[in-house]
Amino acid sequence: MNPSASGWILKFFNQFGKDQLIDRFVDDSQFYIELISSGFIYGVSVKALPNKSISNLKITNEEYTKINLLHSLLFIYFKKNKESNIKEAIKNINQFYSILEKGKTGILKKLSLSQSAATNLEYVLAARLNESNSDLEKNSTSVLTYALLFVDILAYRFYLTHLNASEEELKKYSESLESSLINVCFLALKSKKVKNKNDLQLIDLYDSSTDYLIDEDHLHFIDSVRSQTYLSKYEVPEKQFLLDICCLAIWDDRVLDETEYQFLLQLSEILEFSEEELSFSIQNLKGFSKENQTKIKLFEYSSPIIQLYKQSTSTVKKLILRNKNRLIKELNESGELLLLLSQSTLRDLNAEEKKKVKEQLLDICKSVPSLTIFLVPGGSLLLPILVKYIPSLLPSAFQDNKIEKKDT
Repeated sequence: MNPSASGWILKFFNQFGKDQLIDRFVDDSQFYIELISSGFIYGVSVKALPNKSISNLKITNEEYTKINLLHSLLFIYFKKNKESNIKEAIKNINQFYSILEKGKTGILKKLSLSQSAATNLEYVLAARLNESNSDLEKNSTSVLTYALLFVDILAYRFYLTHLNASEEELKKYSESLESSLINVCFLALKSKKVKNKNDLQLIDLYDSSTDYLIDEDHLHFIDSVRSQTYLSKYEVPEKQFLLDICCLAIWDDRVLDETEYQFLLQLSEILEFSEEELSFSIQNLKGFSKENQTKIKLFEYSSPIIQLYKQSTSTVKKLILRNKNRLIKELNESGELLLLLSQSTLRDLNAEEKKKVKEQLLDICKSVPSLTIFLVPGGSLLLPILVKYIPSLLPSAFQDNKIEKKDT
């Protein structure tokens, strides 16, 4: 099986039956632990879940990630539909992604041109890993980006559990969960007693993100983790992933200092986990890192969230310059967006205006194929970087009212 060639999904089903993919797992907890062991939860899959060889080819981390994403979606489906079949599973997963991505014309355009449901799903999974866009550099994705793919799994679980939920409710659930994950990761950085240059850069990015990305309901979270009571609304799978992804983001130096550990304790308390359960999460991460330290560079240079920022900044700048004329045209056709961006240099935008800025920026990114990096999991986090470079592309009149910061 070649996970990067057409037809790989049907080949995967031909190699592994439901007994190997679904039935051998006792419950959701065992499956989740297997995902941890594979590295999928940490964004660096080093193996697939089936307990026999996948292929005689050398499978890359990205290909293992794609396989594990498919396997996880199937597991969720068949746990809810025990008597169903593979054909219906593929159809249902396609319907889920069609609803979640409804209205997007760039990254999933090939969906309507595909010849079969299995081929459609191959396009979808490739798009989620950003492989459908050849203009992007390989390192434009990172550990955190791939780790956020588990949000797809949780959103699919929500989709199957809440059959009467509207499309808007499904999208809101997915966006809210991703926002929560990003929030706790950045707040973890703020909890550090000693912050290095990269930490400070990321905190600055986070603070600037609040102008465009953070809902009013989340603003209170910036001040204190204990005030983030809305996290308690999530169910156990979401809470466990929140805790694990936060451990991943904070453990960049393979040592937890006292302030970092206290932050994780506070977060665990809000998520209704015991200290023993927190310890289990930390030990899982340590064990995975130690076991695979010769295969991957999980923490060799920096934390996943720092990798995301450093790798993406240069890539975003290059893509913006490469698509300058197309981007200027789209911006000029979005008069309201230009007006709001201009006003944001003079005053704080209200919640409705922030929402419009975010939506219209993403709409522009959908129309420019090379900018689909903003549509992958966690891509919204990069919008402040896009906003940072937009003024330099526009006529000087746009910046007439810009207030320069005074040196202190």
